[in-house]
Amino acid sequence: MTSEPDQLTLVLVGPMGAGKTSVGRRVARRLGVAFIDTDKRIAREHGPIPAIFAQHGEKHFRELEREAVSAALDEGGVVSLGGGAVTDAGTRALLRAHPVVYLTVTPDAVAERITGSGRPLLAGEDPLARWTEIFAQRRDLYDEVATVTFDTSRRPMQRIAEEIAAWRREQR
Repeated sequence: MTSEPDQLTLVLVGPMGAGKTSVGRRVARRLGVAFIDTDKRIAREHGPIPAIFAQHGEKHFRELEREAVSAALDEGGVVSLGGGAVTDAGTRALLRAHPVVYLTVTPDAVAERITGSGRPLLAGEDPLARWTEIFAQRRDLYDEVATVTFDTSRRPMQRIAEEIAAWRREQR
């Protein structure tokens, strides 16, 4: 099944804690389309993501993720990708045909959001340092796939969602 040309699709990318899920749900509601969180879909179909990483490794997870992204893009709607999805060249290739919103966030703002979040990649003594390191590794990849960027650091998610929905309507 391929996407209908008039089907409204929008992809959200960005680092952990940027607000992809909370903004994505709101944008989908405003646009009257489905919201798909590819991480949640992978977990539902294959089990907890930390377990996938532990048992099969990151390479296997990225393959599952690419399949989930491809299926979500075929369905259409607002599609939220996991923070590391852009590290896979195949996933980046899939995104080229779609409008991609890059949600960015400052380290100061994300510090409040990731505290006690249970994110496996941030486990350890200094989650913010680890987040900063991961973000630095991925920043250029987010820029590569992005059609537009919105900063979620210090503004209400509701307002950001309204602006993204308005931007997406203009793209049709």
